[in-house]
Amino acid sequence: MWLSAELGVNDHHQNELINYMRFARSNRALRLKTIDSCFQDLKSSRLVEDTFTVDEVSEMLDGLQVVVHGEVESELINTAHTNVLLLRQLFSQAEKFYLKLQSDISELENRELLEQVAEFEKAEFTSSSKKGHHEPNRPKLAPLNEGGVSELLNKEIARLQEENNKLKTRLRTIETQLAFRKQNTKWILQNIAKCNNNRKTEKKGTKTQEKHSSITKTLNCDGEVTGTLDEKCKLEKALKDLQKTQSDQKGNLKSKEIATLENTVEELKCDFQKTLDNTTATQKNLEVNLAATKQDLLKVQEQLTIAEKELEKKFQQTAAYRNMKEMLTKKNEQIKDIRKRLLK
Repeated sequence: MWLSAELGVNDHHQNELINYMRFARSNRALRLKTIDSCFQDLKSSRLVEDTFTVDEVSEMLDGLQVVVHGEVESELINTAHTNVLLLRQLFSQAEKFYLKLQSDISELENRELLEQVAEFEKAEFTSSSKKGHHEPNRPKLAPLNEGGVSELLNKEIARLQEENNKLKTRLRTIETQLAFRKQNTKWILQNIAKCNNNRKTEKKGTKTQEKHSSITKTLNCDGEVTGTLDEKCKLEKALKDLQKTQSDQKGNLKSKEIATLENTVEELKCDFQKTLDNTTATQKNLEVNLAATKQDLLKVQEQLTIAEKELEKKFQQTAAYRNMKEMLTKKNEQIKDIRKRLLK
């Protein structure tokens, strides 16, 4: 993001400063009109004679001093309170991101910076009418009724909707993973069942082989009557040892395969249970977050209505509003007096 050369801030912050300057200029112009009206009222209400005494002039000036003093004091108080509200907005936005902002009060009296701001304001507002439509890329000011709390509300709603969409996509991925795990467990259980059936058939085959070996033994014994008993015993032992080693090897291999399959099944069951628990926990969290989001939305809407009501009350309680109202009443009374004089 390019930094602007005027005040050393980016374009977005420069536009925010221009908005605040426009707000301050409008308030300043309104206060100056109020002060001018105070002098105009004095001229129209008191300066009706040609000559005045010293006491009368001092009395008029004292009354004018009181009115002007009250107007200037109320304007300074209002400006200070407005600056406090502006700083409060900035600090609250920074606290959302766990930031701590600091301000240098001594820089507020830096004449060079104040002159730079004055030149920037003069250049900005004097050339704004000339630039006009020649700068289409320049961001326009948002209307007053669309800023403030309503803008923050729209941003918060957009953020919550985006977060809700992310959680929905995550839930879909978890459901697809669960379906894949279910298929894997089903396939493994089928393989285990096949292994058990093969084991049963192999046991039957070993039994028939033993019967066949016993028959061959009897035949050999009948055929080898001429042989010695020692050779017969040795051959029987060697045959038995060979059968034992073969059966042990087959049993060890099958037991190892079954054990590995059982371990994989147990691991898959544990993973499936964990995934199921995580899915239920995620669904509960989603429900809780959705309820909390709805509550926050209702709270923000309620705060918006309260803020609008308070803003309307504060505007009615401002000194400018009261002064304008008093001026209107005075003008109405003067018009009534002039009408009475004309009728006479």
